[in-house]
Amino acid sequence: MRTKAPVFAGLLSLAAQTGRADPTWPASTDHMEEIIYQLQGIQGSLFNDIITPCNNEAAGPGRITASEWLRVGFHDMAPHNKYFGTGGVDGSLQFELNNGENTGPGHRTTLQFYANYLTSKSPLADLIAAGVYASVRSCGGPVVPLRLGRKDAASAGSAGVPQPQNSVVSFRQQFDRMGFTATEMIQLVACGHTLGSVHSTEFPQIVPESVGQAPFDTTNTQFDNKVATEYVAGTTTNPLVVGASIAVGRHSDFKVYSSDGNATISTLTDPTVFRNTCQAMLQKMIEVVPEGVTLTEPISPYAVKPVDMQLTLNTGGTSFLLTGFIRVRTTEVPASSIENVVLTWKDRSGGNSCGSSATCSTTATLQGVSTGFDDTFGFFPIAATIPTAAGISSFTLVVNYNDGSSETYDNNGNSYPLSDAIVLQKPQSCLLQGPGDLTISALVRNDHKDLPVNLGVSYLTPRNTADNNPVPALNEATVEMVEGDCVGQYTFFSASFNIPGGLSFNSRISVTAGSGEAVYTDDFNKASDLGGTCGTFTGGATCADVTTPPTPSSTTSVPVSSSTSVPVTTTSSSSSTAAPTPAIKPTVGGYVFVDCWTEGTGARALGGAAFAYDEMTLESCMTNCTGFDYWATEYGRECYCGNSLHSSSTEVPVEECNMVCGGDPTEFCGAGNRLELYSTTATRTTSATPTPTGSLAVKPTVGDYTFVGCQTEATGSRALSGKDVYADDAMTLELCATYCAGFTYFGTEYGRECYCGNSLNTGSVSAPVTECNMVCGGDPYEYCGAGDRLELYRLSSVSSTGSPSSEAATTTTSAAPTATLSRTPTVSPYTHAGCWTEGTGARALGAKTYASADNMTLENCAAFCAGYRYFGTEYAAECYCGNVLHATSANASLADCAMPCSGNPAQYCGGPNRLELYE
Repeated sequence: MRTKAPVFAGLLSLAAQTGRADPTWPASTDHMEEIIYQLQGIQGSLFNDIITPCNNEAAGPGRITASEWLRVGFHDMAPHNKYFGTGGVDGSLQFELNNGENTGPGHRTTLQFYANYLTSKSPLADLIAAGVYASVRSCGGPVVPLRLGRKDAASAGSAGVPQPQNSVVSFRQQFDRMGFTATEMIQLVACGHTLGSVHSTEFPQIVPESVGQAPFDTTNTQFDNKVATEYVAGTTTNPLVVGASIAVGRHSDFKVYSSDGNATISTLTDPTVFRNTCQAMLQKMIEVVPEGVTLTEPISPYAVKPVDMQLTLNTGGTSFLLTGFIRVRTTEVPASSIENVVLTWKDRSGGNSCGSSATCSTTATLQGVSTGFDDTFGFFPIAATIPTAAGISSFTLVVNYNDGSSETYDNNGNSYPLSDAIVLQKPQSCLLQGPGDLTISALVRNDHKDLPVNLGVSYLTPRNTADNNPVPALNEATVEMVEGDCVGQYTFFSASFNIPGGLSFNSRISVTAGSGEAVYTDDFNKASDLGGTCGTFTGGATCADVTTPPTPSSTTSVPVSSSTSVPVTTTSSSSSTAAPTPAIKPTVGGYVFVDCWTEGTGARALGGAAFAYDEMTLESCMTNCTGFDYWATEYGRECYCGNSLHSSSTEVPVEECNMVCGGDPTEFCGAGNRLELYSTTATRTTSATPTPTGSLAVKPTVGDYTFVGCQTEATGSRALSGKDVYADDAMTLELCATYCAGFTYFGTEYGRECYCGNSLNTGSVSAPVTECNMVCGGDPYEYCGAGDRLELYRLSSVSSTGSPSSEAATTTTSAAPTATLSRTPTVSPYTHAGCWTEGTGARALGAKTYASADNMTLENCAAFCAGYRYFGTEYAAECYCGNVLHATSANASLADCAMPCSGNPAQYCGGPNRLELYE
């Protein structure tokens, strides 16, 4: 293992980036941490979607959504009584919307949005506190430290939200009850009123109906101290200081600010004082909680974190597939500086028994990135085969850098735990989201199968109460699981449950074996990850007792808290004829072996031509690709050709190309998402060695489009409005250009959004290119705009004598394309069956395939697959047929199948590793 060396200039320790060590994983705060920090891009929570940019009016015209989130935090906290220890940030606001103190639609719409994130590990009270952090940060305010661990109230609290008609004496008494001094009262009101407006619909005596809404200051979509400077200067138009509110005694901000002769509000005219004061006051506000609630330490993002780690029993029952991501914080250390992440696991006894593998490790390279308000993260996908005879108990991680240095992460000396005692078997589990019919299969290790095995379902149901509470109720159900077939060292258990309420997609699934302290669990799994049809497990190893790998001599191994049976000695017969040993072929004809490479992100690594047949050999693929610089084999039966590699394709260890060729078992033909790559030895004007771009930079051209610059959105509308927005966590510039084919302009924004149009709408202007600084979700080497900023491209063939912004001032209408991209429900005689993943290490449909870079349509694929039960399109240009779906293929979100067909841009043809499936 390499050691850390000071050769990468300025490289900071990842753990040091956050100012403290990572929590010991898993932590109770993990789910909330991902909601708060992992906002956009791969695995993005989208928690900031309706408050970014700060002037977002998602809840309605004139309503600054971020200000409403900030206000909800105060209104939920305000009934707190420090003397009785009641109230505070506890989510009771959901029961108090009709009590006369919480007027206006903003509280309700905010809580409705938070309800999408409500789970047993993300209570409404914590989401309200997180909303304060997010709204302030979205508007340029300070980072409000965030502690977690709040408990949700089951009913309304006492009245106590200050009203504008109150006297200053009442205000002081109310804030004292909440736990704030007279000085802190002034500070908190100013910090809360730097955003948003007062609306006539809620306060007609303060703001006349003809006005509609009146802002607190002249920059009501920026978290700044104008609310203080304008008040002190006497230029304020704050409706709670001046105007109609005075005559009716509702000028509450004046009463508060002047209560100490304007001394405190005057100190807030210093922007640094204002920012620091608001940070402290808003933290204090969201930490007001009922007696008995203990909050965690302030959270911060992990430097390195395992995400969605999952075991799945492979066909046959002799091995597990370990999947998930290792998320690396790249805020100070760019993702481009990381070569790979190596995961090394321990078997179930804490040893190094790995079956046929030389080492218990797997190497992951960057797949994509996500962003937050202040942080970026690189995601490194894990896919490792683990023998069930040895199992797994924990793992450690090593982050390797391009400069030759590395850092080891061992979960604060504990290793990252991962139990193989009980496993949710997702391919054999399913959910019909409409009726809520849930079927779950779990695998229990045979040394634990006599323990009670239960299914736990955490689900939401609408309250349907008279007060129209917008937050659903969180329910828990436990169902006893029934023992089924034994496969090797594991036994299947199953259970069914009908999830009521119509919100089954938001449920969380747990399977447990045992009870009390002796309990094993695979918990908090998303029900939305399950397909609509339960797969059938095929093949099966002979039922056996659990084998315990030899215990290592080291006393620091991870103990397994379970009793294990004596290992079973087994014998097996073998053929007298030894199987041929596959080997890498260094040369094939005029081509030389390069290495094992990944597919591109959102695109094929080689896009020139494609072939697939069961008798694939290296020689036949080379013949297919005559005239191309590169060719490669994949999945044992596929062949791809091209003159260049996609920029997001990367080199990986040669051991990952481990599938033999279907037509020659002595040759390797790549693997799942892995290319056995060969390059021509002929001399060319360009390099014959793959050299994908390894640094993030502006792309001057994308197909027929040329980079224009960074562009703002239009005034009150989108800059480009010729076609519905296309959003995809795997967004690339190439995807957007394809989606906008035929339009004069395309632009990407927020790292994941794509807009098209033939002109720029009024108010869109050029911005500094440095403001378009978010990387594309599907390609870490491309920029895809930023908040309220478009990475703008224009058709090269369109002549122009003016800048895009000047054209927009005179031309504001956008021509619509001739066809609108939409789902096709039937392609006779087939019916749409959804979006499905490829299988694990195999194609979902493996009978027949073809590809067409410019003429793929659903009709063409259906005709090609005539007589088969299924057909599916993928990557916009590929067609697959079959009578059976591979058992590891799973139903996915329709949003994942977002690529238009190469021969008909009005039809969807799947996506990367996603089939648009018809049956």
